[in-house]
Amino acid sequence: MGSPREQVQQALAAGGTTTAAALELFDALPVVEVEAMLGSWEGQGFPTGHPLDGLLEAFHWRGKRFDSPEDGHPLVFTGPGGGEVALDPGRIGPLLALATRVPMPRSGLAGRLFQLCTPLLSTSHSRSRLRMIRHRDRTSATMVYDQLPILDVFRRIDDDTLLGLMDGKGMAQPFFFLLRRADAPHRTPCATSPH
Repeated sequence: MGSPREQVQQALAAGGTTTAAALELFDALPVVEVEAMLGSWEGQGFPTGHPLDGLLEAFHWRGKRFDSPEDGHPLVFTGPGGGEVALDPGRIGPLLALATRVPMPRSGLAGRLFQLCTPLLSTSHSRSRLRMIRHRDRTSATMVYDQLPILDVFRRIDDDTLLGLMDGKGMAQPFFFLLRRADAPHRTPCATSPH
């Protein structure tokens, strides 16, 4: 079946996998400690047929940043000038909730329009924290949103790459994504697909 990294690469090359297969992979991966989460991470979707698949990338999602266990920026995007912008989940939460029920455009135009709005949605304040939380019978580093009923649970693919599972209240199925340490060499699954 191959290493977890190979399984992720194969799924990305195939255009995605099923929720059941992603859960099986997630459950087999080692847990992550909170201290290992600190720093900046590049994000990429891990398609499973979820309504959010491809949406964050279309809207110029960069990833996440954790300055300390108490200070996290869960939604880091590329702003109109190309710089990093941390968005306030409380302001875009309704858009994400709508996207789980109604198909949202993923065109270049839609992404650019969203990008132009990022200064209005940005924040310099922490909007999440990290805790060790038990989910699916294992305790692992988990990002807790301050304003939304959402948990992002992390498992380790390799030293520089994580598989994340977004568990949202009322969400019919989990949303999966990959995080790659921003200063890591380009040898991990996220490098196989453009951001």
